[in-house]
Amino acid sequence: MERKRFSVLFFIKRSKLLKNGEAPVRVRVTYDRLYVELQLKRSVKVPLWSQEKEKSTGKDRNSVELNHYIDALRVKFYQIYQDLELEGKIISARAIVNRYQGKDETFKTLYNVFKEHNDNCRKLIGTDYADITVRRYDNCLKYLMECQFIRRSLTL
Repeated sequence: MERKRFSVLFFIKRSKLLKNGEAPVRVRVTYDRLYVELQLKRSVKVPLWSQEKEKSTGKDRNSVELNHYIDALRVKFYQIYQDLELEGKIISARAIVNRYQGKDETFKTLYNVFKEHNDNCRKLIGTDYADITVRRYDNCLKYLMECQFIRRSLTL
């Protein structure tokens, strides 16, 4: 099975300084080369930021608090990633960020929509659909799943 790459990157936006001269701290969540960026409600003085460490190098109280916040947030994103993996849900950068923001969304897959359609048609045999029609829908779903490019996890 191919392993997907997941990463969390913290950086500052040097081109968009705040009125107090500090740069806003942002986080980029990447999964399978697709990413989502969030602006944290934190900022740091530009000379105090180390991009290599993805942290503030200052020793003052604000810098230490920012570094603790970044560490906690990194752990939280990795925990969300592991939770989604264990739950067997479809993982994407957007799904990880949505879970972090409390907007856990459910994805519909092509397989689930097709299966639901076939189940609804099966209930209507005799009134709206003939038995052969439902069997043809089932065969279509079976052939679709046998195709090497289509998998159960294909999202709509």
